[in-house]
Amino acid sequence: MKGRFLIWLLFFISSENFAQELLPFVENFTKTDYKGDNQVWNLTQGEDKAFYFANNHYFLRYDGVKWERYSLPNKTIIRSVFAHQDKIYCGSYNEFGYWKRKKGIMQYFSLSKGKNFFKGSSKNEEIWKIFRANNKLYFQSFNELYIYENQTIKKVEIPFLISYCYVIDEQIYVASVNKGVYLFDGKQFSPLSKWDAIFDNVIHGIDRNQKSTYIFTLKNGVFVEQGNGLTEWQHPLNTILKKEGINAAQFYKTDQLVIGTVSNGVYIVQLKTGKYIKIDRNNGLSNNTILTISIDQEKDIWLGLDNGISHLEINSPYRIFSDTTGELGSVYAISSTPNGYLLGSNHGVFKYENKQLEFVTGSQGQVWNIQQIGQKYIIGHNEGTFLLDMNQFVKVNPLNGGWQLKRDIAAPRFVQSNYLGIAFFAEQDNFTSFKRLNTVYRPIKDFIQIGPNEIVASDSYRGLFKIKYDQNLEVVSYVNLTEKNQISNDFGVKIFQYKSEVLYYIHSEWYVLDHVTDVLKKHELFNEHFKGISQIIPIDDSSFGILKDNLLYIINQNEQHFSWKLIAPKYYEGKIVNNDTRIFNFNHQYLLNLDDGFLLFETNKNDFTKQSITIEAYLNEELIENETKIPYNQSLELHFLSDFYGNKKSPLFYRQNGSELIPLIEGKLALNNLTSGQNKIEVFYTNGVDYVKANEFTFYVKKPWYLSFWMIVLYLSFIGLILFIYYRWNKIRYQEKLKLKEEELKHHKQIVELELEAENKLKIQDYEKHILEMQIQSKATELAGKSLSIAKQGEMIENIQRILEHENELLQLKSKIRKVIKANALNKKEWESFEKNIYQSHDEFVQRLTKRFPQLTSKDIRLCIYLKMNLSSKEIAPLMNISYRGVELHRYRLRKKINLDADINLSTFMINL
Repeated sequence: MKGRFLIWLLFFISSENFAQELLPFVENFTKTDYKGDNQVWNLTQGEDKAFYFANNHYFLRYDGVKWERYSLPNKTIIRSVFAHQDKIYCGSYNEFGYWKRKKGIMQYFSLSKGKNFFKGSSKNEEIWKIFRANNKLYFQSFNELYIYENQTIKKVEIPFLISYCYVIDEQIYVASVNKGVYLFDGKQFSPLSKWDAIFDNVIHGIDRNQKSTYIFTLKNGVFVEQGNGLTEWQHPLNTILKKEGINAAQFYKTDQLVIGTVSNGVYIVQLKTGKYIKIDRNNGLSNNTILTISIDQEKDIWLGLDNGISHLEINSPYRIFSDTTGELGSVYAISSTPNGYLLGSNHGVFKYENKQLEFVTGSQGQVWNIQQIGQKYIIGHNEGTFLLDMNQFVKVNPLNGGWQLKRDIAAPRFVQSNYLGIAFFAEQDNFTSFKRLNTVYRPIKDFIQIGPNEIVASDSYRGLFKIKYDQNLEVVSYVNLTEKNQISNDFGVKIFQYKSEVLYYIHSEWYVLDHVTDVLKKHELFNEHFKGISQIIPIDDSSFGILKDNLLYIINQNEQHFSWKLIAPKYYEGKIVNNDTRIFNFNHQYLLNLDDGFLLFETNKNDFTKQSITIEAYLNEELIENETKIPYNQSLELHFLSDFYGNKKSPLFYRQNGSELIPLIEGKLALNNLTSGQNKIEVFYTNGVDYVKANEFTFYVKKPWYLSFWMIVLYLSFIGLILFIYYRWNKIRYQEKLKLKEEELKHHKQIVELELEAENKLKIQDYEKHILEMQIQSKATELAGKSLSIAKQGEMIENIQRILEHENELLQLKSKIRKVIKANALNKKEWESFEKNIYQSHDEFVQRLTKRFPQLTSKDIRLCIYLKMNLSSKEIAPLMNISYRGVELHRYRLRKKINLDADINLSTFMINL
């Protein structure tokens, strides 16, 4: 796991009074990070802005995102590195050459191989330093110089044992181990006799500041060239350095010096003021032995340690104070003092003055607020309100939990919000007497006066309230504003006064209050820019801070535009005091309260530096170029490299194929499950107002093998074959179906024909049967009628014959014959019975007839029956007891009633009806 962590301040601890430093941010890298050895003998920053390290058996490269590790072909220890143009020169045991980056890999090219430099007395030489002077490169061991110019190498033997060579104004100073310092002009070594004071000293640094030259010795401190000789450096630190030993030193700016010691860390010295800070393992470094020092392009300091690497953001405007002993606790309030700061924490009140953190006796407990009034400090404490004056900590009243203390806008007095509501202090400098607003008994965390006798206050839990009171501090009205405005979620309401407006943050929405109607109206500008934040932090009339997604921004307004300055999270990550974050402004220095300390920064304005971002893409750990085509289903890792490593390094955001902007984590992006086709990654940084595009990287993902051209041709061919087979199969099936259908149709036709024929036969049979039945019925009726008539006639004849046989008298004979004829005539009942039988035998015919011709009378129906029975008019006449002519007339009338055409026979019509 990467051993990168935030280093805060540490101290030398005594019982109640312990030394503390306000230090720059330190970033440490350990063997776990770079997977290398302990010692880092030398380091340099290349033309590509990456850092290179001589790490014993390994050559390391770090670009701010990725560590790379390499070894020399002979696996020897690497002692020195030096960057020049696009090459990184390297010195080792009996070896020197250079590294060059090709396709994302560092490749080594030896300059000494095959040159026979390391033979005889030179067979055990190690190149401890590489430097450039007079357009030449020098590879230095303790006994020899190898001068590289115009592709040729010249070996120069040094007649004495040396420590290191130093270049000042193109002059080469050669520091011997015990014979002082020499000047080398390319041919000979000339002693500097005026520097005899450092004779018999091991020199570990020579540098120039303005017109003075400083010589740094291993055991005898620092010497300064003044006039024609050297004198000891007149600084209290020099005595300490003689004891601790100097391994490396140099000026990183004019009058600003860094000195690395053998066993006690590093000193940062300001020559003009004489002030210095010490950073060691107790308060920042991962190791106390400084082997080498390098200054990057931001003028920040990089240290090669006996075990690890440290990066000191010495030029950052941020300084950090932290107490990892746990004595201080979480800081909630800060106030300035003439010599430092007064800190209020959950453990009590502390003074931080002259690099000392001192606990104020008797102040144990939670401190919420510190308000400076003149030379006194009013402390809002968990156990009451306290006064700190001349180192005396005195309780002045029992009001617990004083969150806020503000001047009354209408009277010379102070107003305090606390655990039990609102309290007024009647006299400006007297906090012993007070009066609380009656009926307001709830914990009020924040409040603001919106008028002479009006206060808007927020409960520490939920709710926003408007309180009106009279001159006697008696409550006149008490309105729950969130309840009145039907805002149900009113937890953690925040009150924020910005310029001339008072705003209220309720459930992620910004409101302003109409003081007349008590209506909360949404604030358009703030809702547009600052919805969804977790906290807003007042600073001054022109700026404020916000916390959003665990990131702290400083906001400045320019007309209707807001600029966002992100405070890098590495300075406060895991240290924010949630819901109680505050920024204190003291003489244009801003302090952010943190767990166990505070963060100090010197400006709240936007000071953005234009970023140059390089994008490197790796496919299977191999660097690929822009517009490269990559195989399908492969992971791609993108590194976004900045020119900066410290405070100037801006947070980056990326967008993939036009999507929303997403923050980049640690400057790298892993892309998986990429879709085929073009993919574009754009990277942005923010200048506080807009997102500025810094670079883009385009690549193409090939189609998977199963979607390649030939595979598509194969698929199409296969599909074509399948379609052809399917077509042929369907065609055959279709033809078979047609044949089968034809057979079915033929068979069906035959069946239908047979069915129709059978049906017709049945119908004909039924019809013939019906006709026969009708005929039989008609004949039967006719027969019945005729039979009745014949029977009657036969009976009458028999009777007449009988009479003729027995009667002789004519008159009596006539009379008996008449009686017989009359007796044999059909009586009425017999006729009715006869007609009834006729009707019953023709019932269906009568129904059809009456349904079709409802206008017919019973006599008409009887005539129709006789006609259907196929009786002639002559035969019908006696049956209807009318004459022949009467029958014909009746037939004529019947034809008229049924509208029968003249060409249709009436008897046939009735038979067929």
